[in-house]
Order: sequence, then C-alpha cells, then structure tokens
Amino acid sequence: MKEKVTGFIDFFYPPFQRLMPLQTFRYAACGSTNTLLGMLLYVVSLNYVFNREIFHFGITAFKPHMAALFLSSTFTFLFGFVLNKFIVFTTSNLRGRIQLFRYFLSFATNLVINYFLLKLLVEYFLWDPVISQGITIILIIIISYLTQKHFSFR
Repeated sequence: MKEKVTGFIDFFYPPFQRLMPLQTFRYAACGSTNTLLGMLLYVVSLNYVFNREIFHFGITAFKPHMAALFLSSTFTFLFGFVLNKFIVFTTSNLRGRIQLFRYFLSFATNLVINYFLLKLLVEYFLWDPVISQGITIILIIIISYLTQKHFSFR
C-alpha cells in the first residue's frame, strides 16, 4: 500500500522537480490531502453533527465551531501521522514512539494556535467559521511543515 501511494504521488513530481525537493513535494501532497480531509470533516461536523449549535459534553459545553475543530483534529492527527511517517519522512532514524510523541507536541501546538485564531476570527470579528478555519489553515500549514521537518521526523 505504501509503495502504491508513494508511486502515485511521485508520478506527479516531474513538473515540480526544479521547484522543490521530492520530500517537500510529498509533504505538500500528503499535507494537502490531510488538510482537505480536515476541512471536509470540519464543515460536515459543524453543519450536520453539531448543527451550528452549542455541544454539551459532560460538565462543559463547546461552541459549534470549537467542537467541529476538535472532532476534525482527532481524525487528521492520526491520518497525518501515518502519512508523514510512511510517505514523507521515511529516512528518519527515530523510533516510531518518539516520532509519535514529537508529532503530538507539534500537533498540539498547532491545535492551540488554531483554537485561538478561530476564537478570534469567529467570536470577536464575527466571521463565518468555515472562512475563519480556512484562513487559520494557511498559517498552520507553514508552522506544521517546519516543525515536522526539523523536529518530529528529523
């Protein structure tokens, strides 16, 4: 399966080989896939799972845009780690549990940044949650690539 996914991604690399190394292209392809999955899950959960209504979870409640963020992030964390470990950063000498721990630290940092940016844009600027999430994703992508390359899968 790994070889099929890698082969599929690498098939599209030749036009980009002068612009970026193969690892960066693979990261962009896997990251784009994970980002699209996350955005799709965010929109579906915001509109259909939480119905843009406050979600009561035990002793606390989440605004719908935050509940959707946490739900979509759960899936993208797992999917993103698998893609990065087995497709993008395959030459890492770190043990899998160390990579997972570092990936989690990077992911948690990005989630905190995403949370505060989403809170700012939706609750203070009163922007639409989907547009706000799209904007925060752009910043998170840049931060994520740098932390994955230089920390999680070094």
